[in-house]
Amino acid sequence: MNARSAKAVIFDMDGVILDSQGLALKAWARAVADLGYCLTEDLNLELVGRNVPDSNAILQRALGPAFPVEAARRAAREFFAELTPATGVPLKPGVEQFLDFLESKGVRKAVATSTPRPACVRHLQHWKLLDRFSVVVCGDEVPSGKPAPDIFLQAARLLNVQPADCVVIEDSFAGIRAAHAAAMIPIMVPDLKAPDDTIRGLAYRVVRNLDEAREVIAALI
Repeated sequence: MNARSAKAVIFDMDGVILDSQGLALKAWARAVADLGYCLTEDLNLELVGRNVPDSNAILQRALGPAFPVEAARRAAREFFAELTPATGVPLKPGVEQFLDFLESKGVRKAVATSTPRPACVRHLQHWKLLDRFSVVVCGDEVPSGKPAPDIFLQAARLLNVQPADCVVIEDSFAGIRAAHAAAMIPIMVPDLKAPDDTIRGLAYRVVRNLDEAREVIAALI
């Protein structure tokens, strides 16, 4: 692994670029409770990093086929909007400095997020970040969501970079599994859930924040 080099960096969005995961968990817990169901913390965390079809399937498998998943999703979106500060979903510390660094080194950048495109574009445009990525691939644009490698492989194809030369910055278990399956270089920046031994084994590095991730990438360029 030490012989590998970084020619591109692929970012997850929620939990890596945006400090959104805590808001999402609160919104989902409230939406499900309002429908008379119980969303445990573990089940809520299982949704992190998953696309819409997969998270729907997870919920209905756990809560039963009668669970009104579309109604819950609409309510969760409304609650998320209520919880979001007037200034927008906050950025994670160090995002802009990280992008500045990569641009100074000529490293290509992409976003690969399980979030559907309309919401992804809205959030990135709010912070004037959309134009800083040459490629954006969203969860509604690939056949299979994370932990399948599809979204990262599509990002690499659009970047015209070999998967082995792509670093992936992820906070979720599903994202690290997907990056590993894509034969990329996964760096985990945990957000809501610390990695277990299995995820640590799949990650190239586990770091505390984006500043540490930047240092790891500096050694790979």
